[in-house]
Amino acid sequence: TLTSHGLFFFVGNIFVVSLSVADLVVAVYPYPLILSAIFHNGWTMGNVHCQISGFLMGLSVIGSIFNITAIAINRYCYICHSLRYDKLFNLKNTCCYLCLTWILTVVAIVPNFFVGSLQYDPRIYSCTFAQTVSTSYTITVVVVHFIVPLSVVTFCYLRIWILVIQVKHRVRQDCKQKLRAADVRNFLTMFVVFVLFAVCWGPLNFIGLAVSINPSKVQPHIPEWLFVLSYFMAYFNSCLNAVIYGLLNQNFRKEYKRILLTLWTPRLLFIDVSKGGTEGMKSKHSPAITTNNNHAEIHL
Repeated sequence: TLTSHGLFFFVGNIFVVSLSVADLVVAVYPYPLILSAIFHNGWTMGNVHCQISGFLMGLSVIGSIFNITAIAINRYCYICHSLRYDKLFNLKNTCCYLCLTWILTVVAIVPNFFVGSLQYDPRIYSCTFAQTVSTSYTITVVVVHFIVPLSVVTFCYLRIWILVIQVKHRVRQDCKQKLRAADVRNFLTMFVVFVLFAVCWGPLNFIGLAVSINPSKVQPHIPEWLFVLSYFMAYFNSCLNAVIYGLLNQNFRKEYKRILLTLWTPRLLFIDVSKGGTEGMKSKHSPAITTNNNHAEIHL
């Protein structure tokens, strides 16, 4: 059986892998087509590829924000409601949550085909969501796909920050949660992921919201360079998560180093695998919840 601490890392990693998949989607298909459009100074692949590219772009964007939301809820339940975490995020429930995340992602993109909002934009050399096709639909997209998820994530991380501060300064004497340094580091990593996502995607979404509210007056006054900059800021976000993991997470740094060494000297792969197998058997995590009702501890 998995301990609560081990279950948290297993479940948390499922959502992190899911977020990584969402980030990689754009690199597999849309980005090569965008490069081709840049080289040819226009879209030459036809409407079918344009629709598929726009669909996958949306799948990546909405999948990222929904997975970030799921990760925030998972962290919130683990840290702020630790006694109920095992029931809320057992393996069966977690698989259901993961499937639900991607089902909602696909459902959120499908209306684009009915509205006809996936179009080629020569300013950014890509087929993407056209903000001016439908005013009401653009507002709905910004609210449902950006503002609401970010509000949920903000609430979750705000509650976690409050609890961390309370525990650190011994404000809450009745808290049963024991926060480890590893828990706080993992929370900080995903918090940075969330902040950078909001910073990178915020400008494009607010431009879309402003344009949709009053297209005739607002759109002519938005400089092309500002739109292009905000658009490529948004897409650059998919490249940042791996950098964040590498900078803030020691395990990711070790794995990056191992991969680079393996690419440089392939024979090290077999040595690392054999070492990893023996070390993995030795390392065990202790439960994340302490039964001490008198005080809470945090090790930072």
